Formats: sequence, structure tokens, C-alpha cells
Amino acid sequence: MEELRVAAIASLTPLEDLDADPFAVDTRSQQAMCARWAADHGYVVTRQLLVYGMRPDHCGLWSGVDAGEVDLFVAANRRVLARALRSVEEFAAECGRRGVRLETAGYEEPAYTSGMKAEVHRRMSMPTAGYDGT
Repeated sequence: MEELRVAAIASLTPLEDLDADPFAVDTRSQQAMCARWAADHGYVVTRQLLVYGMRPDHCGLWSGVDAGEVDLFVAANRRVLARALRSVEEFAAECGRRGVRLETAGYEEPAYTSGMKAEVHRRMSMPTAGYDGT
């Protein structure tokens, strides 16, 4: 049996929201949660999507499906989907129309310490300087 191919959806959220909602800003943790969910189900992540308020019919969401590289979408949770997409309901309907599953990982979000928030801040505020968070 062939592995299902997953597009992991993460929400782009402004760095200014870090104190109020660190998980929403921490796209790396969102993607890691999706990768964990995929691995736990025997699937493989073939696309990582970083979006905010995207239209449900936007070609950027569907190019992997159209190319035969994506069988299902997963996001860390419903809240991430709500930030990533303009309408979760319309996206779910479009997934149904195209025969593509939509899942949420549903794992518990990490409890962010001040040190973890500082790490996210460094990683998100310095990407153009070549800092990759490692």
C-alpha cells in the first residue's frame, strides 16, 4: 500500500502576537506537530504551506493536489486553520468536492516559557540575516 502524502498547513501570524499566542506565531512547532501526526499515521509530509487568510480556492493550496503530490491536508488544530484560511468551512467543502481529506493533528500545544518565546522571536525576527534557528 502506498503512503498517503500530506500537505501540512501552518498559519503565518505577526511576531507582535508572540506574547498573546506563541503557538500561532511558531510555525516551526505547527509544522512539527503536523509531521508527528503524519508519521503516527504512516503518512509522509510532501508539502509545507505557510499561509494567512488564504482563499479556499487559491491555486497555492491546490497545486500539490493537482500535481498528484498531496492526498490530504493537515493542520495542527482548528485555530491554526482559522488563521490560515479565509473560511475553514469553504475549504472543507472544496476538499470534499475534490476528494481530499482534511485533518487536524489535535495534539496539545506546548506551554511556552519565556525562553521558548525568546527562541521563537529570534528565529522569526532574523531570517534575512541567515539565522535558521539552530
